[in-house]
Amino acid sequence: MIISVFVYFVVLQTVLGSQKNGVDKIQTFVIPHSHMDVGWVYTIQESMHAYAANVYSSVTEELTREKHRKFIAVEQEFFRLWWDSVATDKQKKQVQQLVKERRLEFIIGGQVMHDEAVTDLDDEILQLTEGHGFLYETFGVRPQFSWHVDPFGASATTPVLFSLAGFNAHLISRIDYDLKDAMQKSQKLQFVWRGSPSLGDQQEIFTHTMDQFSYCTPSHLPFSNRSGFYWNGVALFPNPPKDGIYPNMSLPVMKDNVHSYALTMVKNIQQRATWFRTQHVLWPWGCDKQFYNSSVQFQNMDPLMNYINQHSDEFGVTVQYATLSEYFQAIHQSNLTWGVRGSQDFLPYSTEPFQAWTGFYASRNVLKGVARQASSQLYAAESLFTRYQASVPDGPVPKEWALQKLRDLRWAVSEVQHHDGITGTESPKVADMYLQHLSQSMMGAEELLAALFLLPRTLDSSGALYRQQETSTESSTDPEQHIIVYNPLAWNITTFINVTVTFPMATVYDELGQPVPAQIQRSAESISTYDLFIVVSLGGLQHKQYLIKFTKSPCKEPAACRATYPMKVVKFERQRVDPSKRTGRRLLPILSECYKLMFDQDTNLLHSITDMKGKRTVRVTQDFGEYHANGDVHAGPISDNYIFSTNGPAMPAYKSVGMEIVPGRIVTEIRQYFYREHGDKDYTYAMYTRVPEGFKGKVMCHRIEQSYRVGPLPVNCEAVLRTSTELSNNRTLFTDNNGYQMLKRTYRPFTNNSVARNYYPMVRAAFMEDSSSRLSFFSERAHGVSSQDQGQLEVMLHRRLWNNQEWNLGYNLTLNDTSVVHPVLWMVLGSPAATTSLNQREALLLQHRPVVMPIDRPQEDRRALEPQSRTPVTPVVLPQNLHLLTLSFPGWRYSTNHSQNLQDILRGKKGKAEPDFNRVLLRIMHLYEVGEDPVLSKPITINLKEVLQGLGELTSVEERTLTGTWNISELQRWKWRTVHDTKSEAAHTQNGVAEDFSVTISAKEIRTFFVYFK
Repeated sequence: MIISVFVYFVVLQTVLGSQKNGVDKIQTFVIPHSHMDVGWVYTIQESMHAYAANVYSSVTEELTREKHRKFIAVEQEFFRLWWDSVATDKQKKQVQQLVKERRLEFIIGGQVMHDEAVTDLDDEILQLTEGHGFLYETFGVRPQFSWHVDPFGASATTPVLFSLAGFNAHLISRIDYDLKDAMQKSQKLQFVWRGSPSLGDQQEIFTHTMDQFSYCTPSHLPFSNRSGFYWNGVALFPNPPKDGIYPNMSLPVMKDNVHSYALTMVKNIQQRATWFRTQHVLWPWGCDKQFYNSSVQFQNMDPLMNYINQHSDEFGVTVQYATLSEYFQAIHQSNLTWGVRGSQDFLPYSTEPFQAWTGFYASRNVLKGVARQASSQLYAAESLFTRYQASVPDGPVPKEWALQKLRDLRWAVSEVQHHDGITGTESPKVADMYLQHLSQSMMGAEELLAALFLLPRTLDSSGALYRQQETSTESSTDPEQHIIVYNPLAWNITTFINVTVTFPMATVYDELGQPVPAQIQRSAESISTYDLFIVVSLGGLQHKQYLIKFTKSPCKEPAACRATYPMKVVKFERQRVDPSKRTGRRLLPILSECYKLMFDQDTNLLHSITDMKGKRTVRVTQDFGEYHANGDVHAGPISDNYIFSTNGPAMPAYKSVGMEIVPGRIVTEIRQYFYREHGDKDYTYAMYTRVPEGFKGKVMCHRIEQSYRVGPLPVNCEAVLRTSTELSNNRTLFTDNNGYQMLKRTYRPFTNNSVARNYYPMVRAAFMEDSSSRLSFFSERAHGVSSQDQGQLEVMLHRRLWNNQEWNLGYNLTLNDTSVVHPVLWMVLGSPAATTSLNQREALLLQHRPVVMPIDRPQEDRRALEPQSRTPVTPVVLPQNLHLLTLSFPGWRYSTNHSQNLQDILRGKKGKAEPDFNRVLLRIMHLYEVGEDPVLSKPITINLKEVLQGLGELTSVEERTLTGTWNISELQRWKWRTVHDTKSEAAHTQNGVAEDFSVTISAKEIRTFFVYFK
C-alpha cells in the first residue's frame, strides 16, 4: 500500500510539473447538491423524516453562516413540503436572502426531475409549470438551467421544452456507455442541441453531458481505506441517528491528510479537464441523499478548497463554490464555436453490453395506465372548470374549492413523472404510494366534475340560471339512468362510448328525447354485465346529457328496440396452432367501410387486413409471445425493473386459440382467447378487437380498436404482443418522443444483447411502413416496442420478474408484479400519405376520449323527462392541425411587471398569495412537422377571439414562455456560435398576437398565452 501510494504521488507530481508556463489554470466550479428522489426506494413521507427536511434546514443554516458557500436545489416537491410544513419564519427569511444573493439557486424548478422515456408531453409541461409557478410566486425567480442527471436516457423533446420555458442551457448524464466514452475522447460532451427538426435553431439549447463520473463525487481515496468527500455519510432510515453519527462518514480533512486529499481532488479535476474544450471544470459535490448534515460537509470542504487555492500555482487548478448558472456563464463567455446535434435522442440507454435499460419501458403497467388516466382526467377537468368559471364567475361551484381539487390532481400527476415513478423502477410500497395519491386526487376531481355538470352553469332566455328539472309527462316503471358525456378536445367528434350495464336491453335518448343509435351485447369477461355502445356527436369542449332506459328482458320486436341493436355472441371451435398445420383454407371476413379483416378459422388468428380506400391487402397476424428471463445472477445477465436482457426471441405463449365474434351495427367485436396448453380450461391471454361500423367519412372509420387481458404472468416472464406482416420495413420502425415528435429507429446489430438494445419507448405511437403501406399503433400508456424481424412489430405489455441480485433484494426492487393488466392499442392501416393526416389526431383521440359520467344510478318509478329545446353550449373548435394543449386557471400569481414584482417580494410586501381567477392559461400546439403533409404542415392563422367566443368575450392576450413566467417579448435567451450555422426549414413567424387577436402558428410550435375575458 505504501509503495502504490508513493508511485501515485510521483506520477501526479510529474503531470503537474509538466504544465506549461502561461497556460491558464483550470477553473473548477464545485457545485454542492443533493439528489433527492421523489420516491424510488422510500416513500416521500419516509424521506422527509429521514433526511430531506434536514437538507434544506441545514443548508440554509450553513449558507447563512458563511458567505462563500453555495447550493443548488433541483426537485421542488421536497422543497415545497419543507417550505409549507417545516420551515420557520426565520428560515424563510434566510432563504429569501440566499436567493437574492444568488447563493441558493433553483435548477430545473419542476416538481420533479421527470423521466424522459415514458413520460407524456402534457405531464412534462404540467410538472414544470407547477414548480415554476410556485417559485415565481414565492421568490420571483425563473429557472434558466436544467440538471437532468438521472433519467435513464435523454429525449430530444426535453431540450425543446426547456428552450420554450426560457432555459439557457441543458445538462444531461445518462447516455449509452460506449457513446459517452467516444464523446469524452473527442471532447464532444458539449454541443448545441436542436431537438426539433421543424423548430431547428429557433429553439436550440446548449447541452452539457456529464462525464463518466456523472453527478456523484468520486469517493475513492488512494491513501485510505475509507471513502472521501462524503463527510456526512449515508442517510439512515427510518430515523436519523440521535448522536448525529451516520454510517460511512468520510475520513475528515486534517492537517496530516489535507495534501493527500488535495492531490486526489486535483487529479480528478485534471482528468475531467481533458474531456472538455475549455479550462472550466464542473465538479459536482454530492450524490443521492446528501447534505442532510451540511455543517460537517462544509467544515471539511472549506479547508480543502482553501489549501488547493493556496497552492494553485503548484496544482494548476483553482476551486470555488459555484451555482450551475456560474459554470454555464463561464462556458458561454468562452465564445467558442460548438457542434450541432439534430433531433436524435439518447435512447435507449445501456450501461454495459448486457445492461440495456429498456425493461422499464413496460415495468408496472398498472401504474403507467393509472398515471395517464389521471392526466386525461385532469385535462378534462381543467377545461371544464375554465369554461364554467369564464361563463359563470359567480356560479354555485366554489372556485377556491374547485382550484384545490385541481391542484391536488396536478400535484399527484406531477409527482409520478419522477424518473423512478412512472418508470416502474420503484419499490412496491412507493408504487402503492403513487397509486394512492393518484386515486385520492382523481376522486376529488370526479367530485368537481359532478359539481360542474350538475350545478347551474348557463342562462335561459329570461336571464335566470338554467336548472335541470324533471317535468311529469308520463310515468315510467322501467329503470333508467342519466349520463353526461363531455368532449375535452377542441375538435368536433363522432364516436361511440361504452357504458357497462347490468340489464340485457336498453334504449338511449338525447336531450331532445330523440332515440340515439346504440348497441348492446354481453360483456366479454363477465356473465352478469353488458356492454352498451352509444353513438355520440359532440362539438369541441361540449357535453351532452343522455337518458338510458333499461328493460329486464331483451326486446322481442324491432320497434321495441328503438335505435338500439341487441347483438349475440357467435362462438367458434377452439383451434390448435401448430407450425406444421395447414392453414388459410377457411377465411372469415369482417367488413367495415374502411377495412376488411380476414380471420383464419383453422387457427382463429388474424390472417390479413385490406385497406378499402387504398385497395391493398396486407398479411397480418397477431399473437402473444414471452421472453423468459434469467433470475440467477450466477447464471448470466438478468432482467429487472430497469434492465431487459434475453438470450433469444420471444417464444409463443399458447398452444391453441378460441374465438368469439359479436357481429354489430355500430361495432363488430372479435374476441380471441389464447391457451397455454390446448387442454387448459382457463385462457392465459385475451385480445378484443373492435371494428367500428357505419362511420364512413369519419375519423372513427379508419380505426381498429384493441384491448388485451394479460396476467398474472409466471415469474421471470416478459409478455409481448407480436404483429407480423409482409411489410418490407427492414426492421425499421418509428416511435414517438414523449408524444411530441416521431423518430426513426433503425435496427442496430450488436455483438451481444441485440434484442434488448433495439427496444424503444412508445408513449403514444409507433409505426412501421414500406413504400405502399403504413401500420400504426396508438397507446394510452407507455410500452416498450421493437421490430425484431422483417415486417414485425412487438409491444411489451407486462413484466413479472424476480432475481437474487443483492442490490435488488436489499431495496425490494425485483418487480414481482402479479397484476392483471388491460392495456389498449388502436391500429390504423393505409398508405403513408393517407395515414399521415390521421396519426397525430388518433393518438390524442385515444388519450382524451370522451368523459362519461353517470349522474345517478338505475332506478325505477322515475318521472320521465320532458323533451326540452335549448341552445347548446357554443363549441370551441380548432383546425385539425392544431391541438388545444392547455386551457386552465393556473392559480399562481404571475406579474406583467417582473421588476416590480421582484422588488415587492424582496421587501416583504407580498402577503399570502390569493389565487388569480382572472388569468387563463392557454397553450396551442401545431401537430405536424415541416413537410410532413402538403397542407396540414403549413403555418395556420387563427383568431383567438373567434375561437374562444364559446368561453366569453376576449379582452386581452399576452404571449408567454412555456411555463408562463416570462413575457415572450422580454425573453432574451443566450445565443451560441455553431459550426454549421444552418437554419430550420420552417418559415417561422415572429412571436406575437395581432391587435385583432389573430396569431399564426407554424409547424411543431407550442404557443403559450395568458388570456383574459370580460
